[in-house]
Amino acid sequence: MEQLQIEKMLDEKGFIDETIDPKIKLIEEINRLKKEKNAVILSHYYVDGELQDIADYVGDSLGLSQAAADTTADIIVFVGVHFMAETAKIINPSKKVILPDLKAGCSLADSAPADKFASFKAQYPEHKVISYINCTADLKTLSDVVCTSANAVKIVESFPKEQLLIFAPDKNLGNYINSITGREMVLWDGACMV
Repeated sequence: MEQLQIEKMLDEKGFIDETIDPKIKLIEEINRLKKEKNAVILSHYYVDGELQDIADYVGDSLGLSQAAADTTADIIVFVGVHFMAETAKIINPSKKVILPDLKAGCSLADSAPADKFASFKAQYPEHKVISYINCTADLKTLSDVVCTSANAVKIVESFPKEQLLIFAPDKNLGNYINSITGREMVLWDGACMV
């Protein structure tokens, strides 16, 4: 396959759609390559069962982040969406992180483009930004702190009551936190379409 064909396929599909030699025992070959390359496969719960079966760890966003932080492998193959692979790279900057499907997106993360969020944030200069971990690395760079769904309330409550806050990208989680804490955080209008 020529380089231009590869680039076009990656751009259109997000992966290289190449015929696999039927003589290759795929699972054995994947396991051989994992060992040879000192790689680990991390998979989210929502991917196909066949992919979960070859993974070294299957979990949610938080569990996968923790597994990425704890691995001694040189290569992390992330069977999930962009923001998860980005988080693994942030946690392990010296490791190679591979995302097999470059078009594996997340509607929640995609609902908060960094350039639009930066303009939104500029309207609230006195506010601190708390972002939910299910967002892009670019959005994380615009945040003062990143939370998970498990620690979001605790993070919000760690700020003094008089501190003005923005919560992004998930307005539903933000509304829930506002109702629990009595805060009136400014919420980015993002949500998961699932």
